[in-house]
Amino acid sequence: MTLALFLAVLIGSILLGLPVAYALLLAAMALMLQMDQFSADILAQSLINGVDSFPLLAIPFFLVAGEVMSRGGLSVRIVRLATSLVGHRKGGLGYVAIFASVLLAGLSGSAVADAAALVSILYPMMRKGGYPEGRSLGLLASGGIIAPVIPPSLPLILVGVAGNISIKNLFMGGIVPGLMMGAALMAMWSFLMRNEVLETLPKASLKERLMALRDGFWALLLPVIIIGGIRFGIFTPTEAAVVAAVYAIFVSTVIYREMSWRSFYETLVSAGRSTSMVMFLVGCAMVAAWLITVAQLPQQLAQILEPLIDDPRLLMAVIMLIVLCVGMVMDLSPTILIMVPLLMPVIKLAGIDPVYFGLMFVINCSIGLITPPVGTVLNVVCGVSRVPMSAAVKGTWPFIVAYLMLLALFVAFPGIITVPMKWFIG
Repeated sequence: MTLALFLAVLIGSILLGLPVAYALLLAAMALMLQMDQFSADILAQSLINGVDSFPLLAIPFFLVAGEVMSRGGLSVRIVRLATSLVGHRKGGLGYVAIFASVLLAGLSGSAVADAAALVSILYPMMRKGGYPEGRSLGLLASGGIIAPVIPPSLPLILVGVAGNISIKNLFMGGIVPGLMMGAALMAMWSFLMRNEVLETLPKASLKERLMALRDGFWALLLPVIIIGGIRFGIFTPTEAAVVAAVYAIFVSTVIYREMSWRSFYETLVSAGRSTSMVMFLVGCAMVAAWLITVAQLPQQLAQILEPLIDDPRLLMAVIMLIVLCVGMVMDLSPTILIMVPLLMPVIKLAGIDPVYFGLMFVINCSIGLITPPVGTVLNVVCGVSRVPMSAAVKGTWPFIVAYLMLLALFVAFPGIITVPMKWFIG
């Protein structure tokens, strides 16, 4: 009864057009009223306590770093480097997009920012080269969603806070799955382009490649600093966010000199707005998570899933199917903040590695960013390129299939994620 009430109020509020944050607060208030424990003071205090978390400090700094990178010339240099390395192959601009997606994922951690940067730089080149419109946009959108998986990743920080999981372990565990997502895109792109007649770029000389590498060196150094610093215990993920922001500002203003004071001010304002929205959503979600625990909703969910608890792989398959359906109609952050606290007790009861679950959850939700009807990244790609959604959706499906096959592989063989993760953690 309590679980049904919570879901009914939450889903009903969202369907009525209420922002997800307010829908979460209403669902939390419904639980308090149902338990006859309503108190406005407790509600307000819980909202404040929800964002009073040291790991959450990483969010504004990583957002600043991501904004600075896109405005300060780092993204353009990454694309130039990728073009010099793989642009001469058949369908070369597609490989450039994938290669650049993986590199940019290690810089920003934002799927929307990466996809927008890739489309603005590469789509005009792909269109001029005679690449199929829909497939080109589908690839660019699909490449953008690698960002939430490879560190530094804002969704992984949210999963860590919502599920009380080590963010360091999530960061280290996301490296191999993220690289495999890039490999899956390459395999699918190669298959799709096998019979296409396309214009290819001239092969870059060794000198040109070295110049592109030198030009992009400072941008490439950032993920090395972040991952290496966290891996060897030099700083925590939160401190890594500060380092990333300071480093990105330094490189953009002192080395590349492509960021003016006005642009820097606009960057801080944009990052501040994004931070306020994310933090308010997190605060509301933490109120709901606390009341979910008090109302013993995880125990009710565990009773529903009890027949599957003895078979972790089957349980993960069912959960991934549920998450995939939810992710198609809800954005990434709300899905994490609503479902992770609800599912985490069930995951622990089944003996599933929480880090493995957190990574699988983010990978699954990321796929929802390029699926209709919501498809946040898909909408951004269409908006930047000014191409109808129908064309982009049609071109995205082959890459969604590739990702779903990879997700099924991770469910069947969890060691693909957990073994490298333990090696990176040390």
